[in-house]
Amino acid sequence: MDARPIGVFDSGFGGITVLAEVAKLLPGEDLIFLGDNLHAPYGDRSPAEVLAYTRAAVDLLLAQDCKAIVIACNTATSAAGAAVRQAYSLPIIGMEPALKPAELLPGEGNVLVMATAMTLRLEKFHLLMQRYGQHAIPVPCPGLVELIEAGEVAGERMQAMLHALLSPHLKDPVKAVVLGCTHYVFLRPTLAAFLPGSVQLVDGNLGTARQLQAQLMQHDLLRDTEPAAPGGRTIRFASTAPGDAIPRRMEAWFARALALAGAACISQTGTVQ
Repeated sequence: MDARPIGVFDSGFGGITVLAEVAKLLPGEDLIFLGDNLHAPYGDRSPAEVLAYTRAAVDLLLAQDCKAIVIACNTATSAAGAAVRQAYSLPIIGMEPALKPAELLPGEGNVLVMATAMTLRLEKFHLLMQRYGQHAIPVPCPGLVELIEAGEVAGERMQAMLHALLSPHLKDPVKAVVLGCTHYVFLRPTLAAFLPGSVQLVDGNLGTARQLQAQLMQHDLLRDTEPAAPGGRTIRFASTAPGDAIPRRMEAWFARALALAGAACISQTGTVQ
């Protein structure tokens, strides 16, 4: 039984949706969420910059004695996932747009893949398209992450942005929309109201949490399969940006992500130097 924490990393708040799935699936594990808010958003950065920031984030989490790390960011996984797995010996689990499960859903129609421009243009996504993209339409979403990070997951500006991004693709039948950025999971209620009722929303968060669980079991790193006793499990939020304001916002985002789960969590905030 390995009591060291699991690190979950994203450029900002989006990876908290993955953290919520990990917290539900692995109730006996301590967790550290690190947001690289100092350099967010990653979608506007070069691949070389994202690789450098991802390496730095992994080093920060290793300094916290993490036994495994989840790159809870599709953009960071696409630009840096393979390189960091080669450079470090611990399990590192990444993300990719959930195109395969969306393509395999029953029904007819296109699959819209909402993601950052960088995620959509890098080789990892192109290979995914070759295998499962028969009916897929990539939809780059510039500016969407910034709006979510500002807390605008609904309202007039969000509606206008979704209309501009998605309405041109809704003239033909659509069976699914892939949320190819972890930030977009916070838009599920808004998207469900915006899209035709037959359109299914698909994300890779639970699949990533299950892959983490499998890797922990394979490497004999799993702490416990039972929920921690009250006070026995810690979830800590940290940011590369100075001060406690952003980690405290992360706690609020996490509460929102766990709203339907009813999970009791103990959290601590802080800045990782």
